Amino acid sequence: MQVNPIAAGGAGVTLVDIAPRAGGVAGDFGAWLSRQVGEANDKLVNADRMVQKLALGEADNLHQVMMALDEAKFSFNLLMQVRNKLLDAYQDVMRMQV
Repeated sequence: MQVNPIAAGGAGVTLVDIAPRAGGVAGDFGAWLSRQVGEANDKLVNADRMVQKLALGEADNLHQVMMALDEAKFSFNLLMQVRNKLLDAYQDVMRMQV
């Protein structure tokens, strides 16, 4: 499976194009998931840094801080939804009778 990001109209917004490919499916998904976890972590760290600057009075624009917080929240929520779906799929496989 090959995961290719497709740039959408907005900055930072990507759609995922999943095309089947022979071999290496688990590695590609694992690499994709690792990248997404890293990106979500970076967004959370950036939002935390911006909130600290706001608390110290160093932030120039409250709007940018709120946008960073929302972006981090949405990234984290998406990551949690993927996690929940993976756990549901794992539990379904474990309930299968052999």
